[in-house]
Amino acid sequence: RKLKSIKFSIKLRYFRLFGRRYQFTETSKAKKRREKDGFFEKYCQGKGIDMGYNGDLVCKNAIGFDIEHGDATYLEIHQDKKFDFIYSSHLFEHLSNPKLALKNWWKLLNKNGFLIIYLPHRDLYEKNKKLPSKFNPDHKYFYLIDDDDLPDTLDLKKLVLENCKNCQLEYSKACDDNY
Repeated sequence: RKLKSIKFSIKLRYFRLFGRRYQFTETSKAKKRREKDGFFEKYCQGKGIDMGYNGDLVCKNAIGFDIEHGDATYLEIHQDKKFDFIYSSHLFEHLSNPKLALKNWWKLLNKNGFLIIYLPHRDLYEKNKKLPSKFNPDHKYFYLIDDDDLPDTLDLKKLVLENCKNCQLEYSKACDDNY
């Protein structure tokens, strides 16, 4: 545990000093499907923030936010800014307090902005109902689109609708591109 903490501290300092290099992650894997669906034209216009970008920005007009920038639940460095979209890929499942994160993220969106959350689906990815995750021990929750299975699995749609005041759900879907 102590070794893991030391590694994390070194990695954090490295990112703060030198920035992140490009990495091929889930965002890049989904790019072709999203282009075909018109995702970028519809949801990623204007100024955006890519939460947990890990060196793989969703688009050029987004700024990256990751561990070297602070706690994604609070977004202290962006409290006075407004964004047209907030995109989060494979970060939300790592948050200890997803309700508070949603409330804080929602405050950063312009009136007609989009909150886009992309995360592993419990039954497609984990294929397990109880934590810890067999793929990532840092996952705090599993998620399904329309179902709570407490204490480990949260209903994402319900969570968003309860914590983002006056939001309108555009769509939700499980994407299973044969992996």
